[in-house]
Amino acid sequence: MKRSILLLVLIMIGISSSYAQLRTIKNEAFIRGEYLRYKVYYDAVLTGKVVAGEAELEVKKENKQIGGRNTYHVVGLGMTKSIFNWFFKVVDRYETYIDEEAIVPWLFIRRVNEGSYKVSQDVTFNQNKGIATSNTATKKVPNNIQDIISALYYARTLDVSDAKIGAEYKVDFFLDDSVTTSKIKYLGKETVTIGIGTFKCLKFKPMVATGKVFKDEYPMTLYITDDKNHIPILAEASIIVGKVKMELIKCTGMANPPTSKIK
Repeated sequence: MKRSILLLVLIMIGISSSYAQLRTIKNEAFIRGEYLRYKVYYDAVLTGKVVAGEAELEVKKENKQIGGRNTYHVVGLGMTKSIFNWFFKVVDRYETYIDEEAIVPWLFIRRVNEGSYKVSQDVTFNQNKGIATSNTATKKVPNNIQDIISALYYARTLDVSDAKIGAEYKVDFFLDDSVTTSKIKYLGKETVTIGIGTFKCLKFKPMVATGKVFKDEYPMTLYITDDKNHIPILAEASIIVGKVKMELIKCTGMANPPTSKIK
């Protein structure tokens, strides 16, 4: 944490005199104080729903100013539960400080503990000069680069009211000292029922990097509320037997009334 505080100070010095070039994004989707909690589970005919863990996303109430710029401090947590901790324990923590007007990150903090796989990395972004600096490298990056958490919040600000099925939205993000260009494909509208209710939703497929985990570029289906909040309520990906799902179980501090909820 001391390292992160020092990085914040360095960012303030670096950008305090040159932030006029940043874009302005209209954000009606989220505000400080928003809290989202999800359950992560396997869903198969033979086993039914088996909860493996939980995830949280919270926009902290405080406003940390960086170089005179207001930011959203977002914290994401993911952890396994019960018996899953015995054979593959996961405790992940992500933090990002997102510029309030430009919806781009200034600082990304990543603490990953997944069995024998561990990562402790801080990344500072000089959005004016297009540079990302981590513990291990300094890289040139595209304008308005995101981290993996800020990318979600930026995507929620997109206006898809006139989108046609098949429309794609590009997002560049920085992870593991590399720039990845991802796309989000719009698939139309659908009504979705989860434990906390039934919602009118927008349906998307985000592109991911193929490899050992995913062979398909678009393995996941994501449903977000069809209202101003654009809250992700369900994500699912097919596996050999059944599906892995992440489902919203609690939501507080929304920016707007949940008009997408049917019942």
